[in-house]
Amino acid sequence: MGGRNRAFTAELIENRLVVWNPEEGSKLFQMGFYGKPVGIPKPKSADFDAPLNVDLIEGAYLLEKKVIRVVQGPEKRRVGIKALLRHARKVYDGFDDKYLVYKDLRNHGKIVLPGIKFGCDYAVYDRGPGIDHAPYMVSVRPRTDSLTATELVRAGRLATTVRKRFIIAVPDQKTGKVQYMIFKWFKA
Repeated sequence: MGGRNRAFTAELIENRLVVWNPEEGSKLFQMGFYGKPVGIPKPKSADFDAPLNVDLIEGAYLLEKKVIRVVQGPEKRRVGIKALLRHARKVYDGFDDKYLVYKDLRNHGKIVLPGIKFGCDYAVYDRGPGIDHAPYMVSVRPRTDSLTATELVRAGRLATTVRKRFIIAVPDQKTGKVQYMIFKWFKA
């Protein structure tokens, strides 16, 4: 990913980044289904003529990998990774844990998209939306968090209904590692 000569430009606007150049947005999307083209809920191809909205978690990952450069304001001043992370922590509950899990999944070659429609943090694909269905739904939980039996049953029922494996990701900020608990449901 890092072998590019020039980073794509993304503008920080409140709680998202926007790649205004449609050609750059298309290329970025094509690199791993990053972002969502404005006005195109389910793009059929990576060739679109629209700006690209990029989530702050994706943006932090792409900035860290030097795939994008982030600017802000009318003077287009540069935003570094530390400033973007500080900003994202104000916007996202549990940003550090969610970001660590996002990075781990992406670094393992997975396509990671928001999982809000499945009631979890991430929908995770092996190849990408439109190519395959997301086989995993991932919920990020801090190590100190407890999970009730009702929450576990609810998550399991939802996962089986949408034909996905339910995974709880437990990040460890001290080591930078993530532990995954995968649940498999079966009928007795």
